[in-house]
Order: sequence, then structure tokens, then C-alpha cells
Amino acid sequence: MNAKQAAGKPALQQTLSTFQLWGIAVGLVISGEYFGWSYGWASAGTLGFTITALFVAAMYTTFIFSFTELTTSIPHAGGPFAYSKRAFGPTGGYLAGAATLIEFVFAPPAIALAIGAYLNVQFPQIDPKLAAVGAYLVFMTLNIVGVQVAATFELLMALLAIFELLVFMGVVAPGFSMANFTKGGWSGSDSFSLASVPGMFAAIPFAIWFFLAIEGVAMAAEEAKDPKRSIPIAYITGIITLVLLAIGVMVFAGGAGDWTKLANINDPLPQAMKLIVGENSGWLHMLVWLGLFGLIASFHGIILGYSRQIYALAREAYLPHYFAKIHPRFKTPHRAVLAGGVVGIAAIYSDELIKIGGLTLTANIVTMSVFGAITMYIVSMLSLFKLRRAEPHMARPFRAPFYPLFPAIALAGALVCMGTMIYYNPLIFALFVGFLAAGYVFFLFTKDSRRQHAALDPI
Repeated sequence: MNAKQAAGKPALQQTLSTFQLWGIAVGLVISGEYFGWSYGWASAGTLGFTITALFVAAMYTTFIFSFTELTTSIPHAGGPFAYSKRAFGPTGGYLAGAATLIEFVFAPPAIALAIGAYLNVQFPQIDPKLAAVGAYLVFMTLNIVGVQVAATFELLMALLAIFELLVFMGVVAPGFSMANFTKGGWSGSDSFSLASVPGMFAAIPFAIWFFLAIEGVAMAAEEAKDPKRSIPIAYITGIITLVLLAIGVMVFAGGAGDWTKLANINDPLPQAMKLIVGENSGWLHMLVWLGLFGLIASFHGIILGYSRQIYALAREAYLPHYFAKIHPRFKTPHRAVLAGGVVGIAAIYSDELIKIGGLTLTANIVTMSVFGAITMYIVSMLSLFKLRRAEPHMARPFRAPFYPLFPAIALAGALVCMGTMIYYNPLIFALFVGFLAAGYVFFLFTKDSRRQHAALDPI
């Protein structure tokens, strides 16, 4: 029982095991192995994107080792919001919380659209957008029913998704050719030149999509049985699993045939397999069905993540207190689950608003989500440095290795990603800043409510 439960206040239940947290860590991200990343090939080519992906993988690895220090020191459902609030006060908490919310609210509609695209491969008569809305309704319900059920389901989906990625690599391996992978691999050219570099930078959001949302485990920290032990294990084993899968999937897909046919679609793996086994193969149908498990794992897990973020912000009076209500029977933040779903479904049908810059709707939703993530990474690493100086005696069950090198690498990588993303996506960045500004207006008008709450229940 946590402190809030002991005091008789509404609180989340501590029921999650280490294995379930690993399932959440992998499940949150694993849809990034199935789609989204291949958009990076359109600008960088296979070889250029490989360099970009390795740079981003290094950033994420050092980030996770550093972020784990914060998660175990301050196990709070708000995750980055709580760390930044403690380090920089209410304004810092707002910036990290709002950025994380944008990341986690905009990632699910992109995944839902991919679920619709995968189903459309099997059933061409199905409207991908209607399928996406159906996915929201099913998995919001599952998240409301209970965190133990949701986490167990998430673990099962993650295991099935990993199995399916291994099957994909095994099936396309006989037709794999490194010549296919390297042909035009530098932004359409067979050899590297300085002209290849801009495309590599432009591909950064899609490399980030390989790993986006792994930090969502932090939002389950209040529901972990032993967060100080289980979260480091879940994070570290999770990032190792994902890096290995990302490299394998990208290389095998690119070597299956003409990779340019996979660069701007939502279902690159079925289409890559089709190049090897043909349209009528049972392997292809199996991939479509089992491939859904990877998309579902991330979709379901990120719903869990955004609901905890909305709940934590509302509980601290950064959002209307209405969303801090916990279901009396299931002990889950049901109103927060539904609120994020409304925004996500609206995004699915916002083609004219979000389909800008000549990219697809999915690509722009992915980029919006990544802007939120990178902002949060920057603020989180700054919070780590600040808390090390301001609170040197704070209990730190897990300390970032090679401090200050690892957090510095993560921070520098995030700043590079942010700068290049702003340069290549100015319209989406302007929309992102608009969301932050609108939220800041609410933040200013609710200052008194937060002051009263802080006096009663400080982090």
C-alpha cells in the first residue's frame, strides 16, 4: 500500500511485476519496428538512415540509463512531469508534463492508422480509419477494466510481436541480398557525398520512432510492486531488446527487394515479405495477423501511458481535476483514458489540419509526437543535472553510470534532434508550440489551485 492509499486518498494500485514492466517497456515501442521508420528511407536512403538510426540508438541508450535514475528516485505516475517540477518548480513541471502529454496522445492515432492499414491488406473493403476508431474503443475499454489485466495483456502482445518479427526475418532471409539494401542507399545515390547529409538529418523523427515511448514505463512507477528494483531491470533489458530488433528488421526489409517501394507506406513488413513469397503465400497472411500484435502492444501500452499522464497532471491541478477521478470498481483513471481517446480519434480525421508539408497524415502525426518526446528528453536530462547539484543526498537506488558523460550524451543528442527537426518541420513545430502555448494559458489561470494542492500534497 502506498502513502496515498494509507491516507485514504484515491490512488493507483501497486500490482506490476518486473516481467510485466519489461512487457510494457517493449510493448510501448515495438510497433515502431512494424511501421513509421521506413519513412526515413524516403529522405536518407537505407545506408543514410542506418547512420541516423545508430546515432538515435546511442542517444536512447544513454538516455534510458540516465532517466532510470530519475524514475527510481521519484516513482510518480507523472514521470517526467514530477522530476521537472521537483527540479525547476511548477513551470518546469508544466513544460515536461505538456510535452509528454503531446507525445503520448499523438502516438496512438498514428499506430491506430497502421492497424487499419494492416487490416486493409487482409480485408480491402475495410476503411482503415474506421478500423482505427474501432481499435480505440476496444483498447480504451481494456485499459479501464484494470491495470493488472492490461499489463498481462501487454506482456502477451509484446512476446507475440517479438516472435513475429523473428518469423519475418527468417522468412525473408533466403531472398535477402545486401546489394538490394545498399542500392541507392545514400539518399538515392550509390555512394556517400555531402548531398546525403541533409536527408539523414531529415530522417531523425523516423529513427526516433524506433524507440519512442519506452520512457512510458515511468508512468507505471506508482503501480510497480518494487519500483526501485524492477524499473531499472525493465528499462535496461527493454532497450537492449529493441535495439537488436530494430537493426534486424531494418536490414532484412531493405534487403528483400526494391526498398524504395517500402519508403512511404504504413505496412512495410508485409510488403517486404510479399517481394519474397508473393501475394498469395500463407506466410504473408500470417504476418498480417501476427503483425497486428506488435501494433496492438504499443497502442494498448501508450493508452496506459497517456491516461496516467493526464491523471497525474489533473491530480496536481495542471489539468481540470475532473480527469483525476479513479473508477470506483476498477481503480483506473477512466476519465483520463477516454479524454486521450477523444483527442486521438479527432487527429485521425484531421487530414486537412495535420497533413501538411507534403507528408502523409501518419508521418506528420509521428513528427508531432516526436517533438513532444524530444522536448521531454531535454527537460528530463536538465532535471537530472539540477537535482544532482540541488539535492545531492536524495535517495538514488539507481545512479546513472558514467555520470556526467551518459546524461550529457543524451542531452546533446536530443538537442541535435530538436534543432534538425525544427529546421525540416517548421509548420509542425509551430503547431506544437501552439499546443504548448494554449496549455500555458490554462496553467497561468490555475495558479491558485496548484498552490493549494501543493500545500496539501507536495511531490
